[in-house]
Amino acid sequence: MDLQVTDLAVARGGVPVLEGLNFSVADGRALVLRGPNGSGKTTLLRTIAGLQPALEGEVIGAGERIAYAAHADGLKTALTVTENLTFWAKVFGNSDISAALTGFDLLDLADRPAGSLSAGQKRRLGLARLMVTGRPVWVLDEPTVSLDAASVALFAEAVRAHLQAGGSALMATHIDLGLDEADTFDVTPCRAKPRVSALDEAFL
Repeated sequence: MDLQVTDLAVARGGVPVLEGLNFSVADGRALVLRGPNGSGKTTLLRTIAGLQPALEGEVIGAGERIAYAAHADGLKTALTVTENLTFWAKVFGNSDISAALTGFDLLDLADRPAGSLSAGQKRRLGLARLMVTGRPVWVLDEPTVSLDAASVALFAEAVRAHLQAGGSALMATHIDLGLDEADTFDVTPCRAKPRVSALDEAFL
């Protein structure tokens, strides 16, 4: 099932930031959101992930199909790398974490407490959680923050494998991941216009 966004309007702190959004992400494809900082990409992703309500429009094919990764890594610092992944795998009804450990080069860190990892290692562990969810739609907000070039390549390969397996991805990133399966969508033309109330109009 494609992820479909129709006539969507989203707000940050009650203030509309984007409106008239229409796009879809097909199975096996990725869509990269473009636009300057502060343009509303994070708000859009949070809305699609179900973390906040939309002002208008609808999102089809989201809900329980989505695995969301934002700026925070969401790790339990006292648990080891293996224990963190095992915890999240069980949350989603899975048990095999081997692909996640291998895919993000975490095998040598498997017994390390997450709290002792570097920023880049924590990021890799946070992203590795995507692979244990079993969910087909990955929604990602600046996923490559704190990653070096080698780790970005690991992430790109994980996304590529996810797409080739029939999954899809919607992400905001300034990094070119070299994905042949990726399209782009610029949110800039959808910036919300200032809304004038009836009271304001009386003074215009």
